Amino acid sequence: MKSVVNPLQISRFLRVYDDAAAQKGIKLSIGFDFNEYVSITRVLPTKKPTYPNFRPDRSPIKSGEGYWMVGVDKENQIALVQAARLYDLSHSNFAEHLESLRAFYADPPVHAHPQDRCTCAAPTARKITGKVAYHGDFWLRSDFRRQGIPTIMAAILRGASFSMWCPDFVCGLAERWLLEKGVLAQYGHAHYEHGGSILHLVEENIIDHDLLVWLTGEELRSLVADHDSSKSTLAF
Repeated sequence: MKSVVNPLQISRFLRVYDDAAAQKGIKLSIGFDFNEYVSITRVLPTKKPTYPNFRPDRSPIKSGEGYWMVGVDKENQIALVQAARLYDLSHSNFAEHLESLRAFYADPPVHAHPQDRCTCAAPTARKITGKVAYHGDFWLRSDFRRQGIPTIMAAILRGASFSMWCPDFVCGLAERWLLEKGVLAQYGHAHYEHGGSILHLVEENIIDHDLLVWLTGEELRSLVADHDSSKSTLAF
């Protein structure tokens, strides 16, 4: 049986990274209405379209099973966005969830195009079961890049997901260029495997070949529990 989540411990953990974002000139806020999230992300000129798993018209997210974060600069202009949702894979696994297209559509026979396809070859994806927190849709404005902000956001989302869900796994799908450029670790990914998602969503105009990235529930718990803000050296 898992021990009870310590809210004070999580609060201290999150405060460190929220302060780090503020020092970069970014004020963070959290939201739960994904219709609002889509309206925000739709007008960001350099952001790719939000995937259907974060769009209520294709994959509604129940109350308490998803959240998003927005960061604004000193002029209150949007500098970053990211989203997370909880999948109940107690009778399935992440690979099957992807390949069935249920990761993207609440009702694939209704919403998916007949030629939509997803293949997952990453071995660990079939071991990712139970309560699974999926993090994705990260976008950062160009003038805030190369300042360590992905590291800050990775920590904040992990802390928030831990506090809300205490998941068995945290996972995501990462673009391969992050590995090729040696910056994958900056996004907080403890593990990765190739072949996470070979995806083609016809009507969404999405063609991707991404890595699987993940963290176990115990690793997530240790990340928060072992964090001592008074002794940490945060180099962002």
